[in-house]
Amino acid sequence: QNATSPIMEELIAFHDHALMIIFLISSLVLYIISLMLTTKLTHTSTMNAQEIEMIWTILPAIILIMIALPSLRILYMTDEFNKPYLTLKAIGHQWYWSYEYSDYEDLAFDSYITPTYFLEPGEFRLLEVDNRTTLPMEADIRMLITSQDVLHSWAVPSLGVKTDAIPGRLNQAMLASMRPGLF
Repeated sequence: QNATSPIMEELIAFHDHALMIIFLISSLVLYIISLMLTTKLTHTSTMNAQEIEMIWTILPAIILIMIALPSLRILYMTDEFNKPYLTLKAIGHQWYWSYEYSDYEDLAFDSYITPTYFLEPGEFRLLEVDNRTTLPMEADIRMLITSQDVLHSWAVPSLGVKTDAIPGRLNQAMLASMRPGLF
């Protein structure tokens, strides 16, 4: 699915940024290897050159900084919690999820996977559920994620959210959808 949240758009841009750096490094290494295999090594004066050693020491450090700074910015963006519009608690069970809207009294439901023989044409096996979670669009939503019995993973890839549900621990994630849809 396409990116739905600003965090996921940033993650995709960072992926493209890092991939371009990796592509340029790989191209340079391939070019140098092909030069070494096709030409004679006649430049022996570069064997003791301090300038070359400084370049191949400093250049990787600069490249790592070019990758690390955008990565750290996105990491802090994912942990930034503004005043949430809504709080939703997801509790993982062995075969289903329970959801509780914490801002409203007695608003909770269970969400079970739809069995294969009940699927309509066009529905996805192991992704369709009987009760879907409904969330508002263009609003900051705080997710509180925990588990009742075993480790689970609560993920919505198009929103850029993936958090582990661990028994006895309450993990927190923020999400915001910028367009309506089924995610």
